Amino acid sequence: MHNQNRNLEQLKLKNMTLLTTIQIAAVILAGLAAGLFYSWDCAIVGGLGNLPDDQYLAAFQSINRVILNPYFFMSFMGSLILLPIAAWMTYKTGNTSAFYFMLAAAILYALGVFGVTIGGNVPLNDMVDKLDITNASSEAIKAMRLKFEANWNSLQHIRTYSAILAFIAAVISLAKR
Repeated sequence: MHNQNRNLEQLKLKNMTLLTTIQIAAVILAGLAAGLFYSWDCAIVGGLGNLPDDQYLAAFQSINRVILNPYFFMSFMGSLILLPIAAWMTYKTGNTSAFYFMLAAAILYALGVFGVTIGGNVPLNDMVDKLDITNASSEAIKAMRLKFEANWNSLQHIRTYSAILAFIAAVISLAKR
């Protein structure tokens, strides 16, 4: 009987250690994603906005090509994967308060960050990427920027607010453990 209790306690400790590790990793990745989107809103939007049309679109093409890297995918996709796992694992503990905050974080991130990115920003990025700036007329370049910039920035703001709120909810969930 004593060995069964000790084994049960060890299993609980391993599960709590795994839960804690996943929760902390989810919070860190969500924080990195929120920081990326926040930094973009604070500096990149304004900096790019000051460029002439052809330079603006060329800079966007360049950024869109280099951002698809392991560092970006680690936080962008890692948050999408770990937040729901952390929510599910938190649910299994019976801590409903912590669960609801982690669930809110997962939903905010999935819809407001990932969903907006895939459904809005990526199609706009693809549209700009197809433009041959070198051979395009100044009218075509101006038209592309008008079609792109305001829409992309609006979606960017949604991603930023959603990422920040998801991060805050995940932190609160962790604190409520």
